[in-house]
Amino acid sequence: MNYTFEELPIAVNKLHQRLDSIEKLLLCSRQEKTLTSDELLTVQQASELVNLAVPTLYSKVSLKEIPYCKKGKRLYFSRSELIEWITEGKEPTQAETILAVQGRMTRLHQKRR
Repeated sequence: MNYTFEELPIAVNKLHQRLDSIEKLLLCSRQEKTLTSDELLTVQQASELVNLAVPTLYSKVSLKEIPYCKKGKRLYFSRSELIEWITEGKEPTQAETILAVQGRMTRLHQKRR
């Protein structure tokens, strides 16, 4: 396409807008990919994720207290499984405990009717 000298600023502006939109799409795509992919971690990476020393991680593996995969002599950890393992130990807040008790009381009261 041929542009006149006067049309060049408009064409460059349109080109710049298109590049910006492509860049945004690529960044969004990259973020979605990292959020959805279940990444395998090494022992060192897993220890950093769960904030445990490597020897502590090995002892948890030997006691089968933490989810892991073993291929040959190497250990691997699934990022999502480790995050799930961490959140399983979450203690309920006082508000969550009160709501749970209220729910149980309501169900018991409804059964008696």
